[in-house]
Amino acid sequence: MDSSTTAVRRSPAEQAGLEAMFIEHVEHRFSFNELIGIKIESFDPKSLRLKFDMRPELVGSYLHNRLHGGVIATALDTVGGFAIAMAIADKYAHETADQIVMRMSRIGTIDLRVDYLHQGIGRRFHASANVVRLGGRIASVRMELKNDTDLLIATGTAAYIIS
Repeated sequence: MDSSTTAVRRSPAEQAGLEAMFIEHVEHRFSFNELIGIKIESFDPKSLRLKFDMRPELVGSYLHNRLHGGVIATALDTVGGFAIAMAIADKYAHETADQIVMRMSRIGTIDLRVDYLHQGIGRRFHASANVVRLGGRIASVRMELKNDTDLLIATGTAAYIIS
């Protein structure tokens, strides 16, 4: 491959700036994520993860101190969208952070399916996602939510519009 076909990649400083932008958007710009306490745990594409701690505000069953199903669905949807955004940032690694933000503004959930497998009991929860397909207009993702003992609480699949 000659230099004219070699993909331009972001510098470490540009990548750090992009990651800071992702933190700002995922953790703070979506106020419901901020209310839940969702934090980015890993930017590694092979082990992309978000985390949040159990708190009384997130309880869905006060009798059992279980995580609310809506919080579970939100965590899965958020990690799915984050995975798509990271895949887009990687696909368009020659673009600036501002250009990636514009691409992210077009991401929207089309369909979300959640399978609740175990009670949402734990001190901390970790959501991960794997992009199954990144097309030109639609992306598909598989997600998991586990608790601090690595018990699989829920799985999800989703389709997102990306253009």
